[in-house]
Amino acid sequence: MTLMRKSNSYYPSFPSLLDRFFDGDWMDWSNFNFSSTNTSLPAVNVKENDNEYLIQVAAPGMSKDDFRIDYDNGRLTISSALKEEKKEEDEKYTRREFSYQSFQRSFTVPENLVDGEKIHAKYTDGILHLTLPKREEVKPKPVKQIKIS
Repeated sequence: MTLMRKSNSYYPSFPSLLDRFFDGDWMDWSNFNFSSTNTSLPAVNVKENDNEYLIQVAAPGMSKDDFRIDYDNGRLTISSALKEEKKEEDEKYTRREFSYQSFQRSFTVPENLVDGEKIHAKYTDGILHLTLPKREEVKPKPVKQIKIS
């Protein structure tokens, strides 16, 4: 009787096959986008000046009616959901395609800094602009010169 040791280089063992199966980027679900339009979260810019915070959301191809903006207890939420359906019929076939695209971004807004009642938004040239005005008491005051007596 001959005993022969199998080398893993020729015959990989069961656990090593599983290890290789789950390795690699294709199992990283964060890299996948299940939208048929191949989109991801829109880019967001946040700027601050003396009077307000400005938020810009890049969302080309949308309209102002596609957005929902909520402000509740210091949380600003920007969301959108689009559903598109195309149907083409001919004598011999029917072709129907649909896609669904949605996103939601939330921001924690310091209520002691922002006047929530005066937040406003507009959509122009593919960019959603939000303005969050600062409360008067937190805006910088001009330098006061003190006279010497």
